[in-house]
Amino acid sequence: MTAKKRKSLLITFEGIDGCGKSTQAFLAYQFLHTNGYKVKILREPGSTVTAEKIRELLLNKKIKMTPITELLLYEAARTEIVANEIAPALTKGIIVLCDRFYDSTTAYQGYGRKLDLRMVNTLHKIATKGIVPDLTYVFDVDLKTASSRQKGKKDRLESQPRAFFNRVRLGFLEIARKERGRVKIIDARQPLDIVFNDVKKILLKKINR
Repeated sequence: MTAKKRKSLLITFEGIDGCGKSTQAFLAYQFLHTNGYKVKILREPGSTVTAEKIRELLLNKKIKMTPITELLLYEAARTEIVANEIAPALTKGIIVLCDRFYDSTTAYQGYGRKLDLRMVNTLHKIATKGIVPDLTYVFDVDLKTASSRQKGKKDRLESQPRAFFNRVRLGFLEIARKERGRVKIIDARQPLDIVFNDVKKILLKKINR
């Protein structure tokens, strides 16, 4: 299929570190691109020069920061990617796939760091200019499996204690419970191809609606 199909959607991929979301985002990108859709893949924090610099600060194990500083840096990076990448792409009828978006901040900084959720959500609205994903996948996996999948040295966030990631995982599940229409839970313990089949079914249903 060579004709370029225009469909303006923001689809986000969420979950704890090691859940496989980045791989699934790339597989979704390949699938859509091969089938003629105009599609862009991004990552958070990152995907702009400024946001990538902020990412370096956030993930640097040598740098210490307060939870509020961490929250504000994530929102600053989000402001950049929304203004320079996501919003322009959506106005052009492009499907945007984003490896993490504001649900990660709710889960990690809201539930994980125990910051006030109302404050976190207010900052989301400012940073995103009110943009809400059309579809969000949460790839759920137990902490032992997630940890076994991680390779190389852990960054500042990945090095947090087990109790922190328990809160983050429960945070993602709570987000999904509250927003069942938008957020879909995927059992990420399954083999990669089976996980992607689940992703694809939901994706096609959303696109064809």
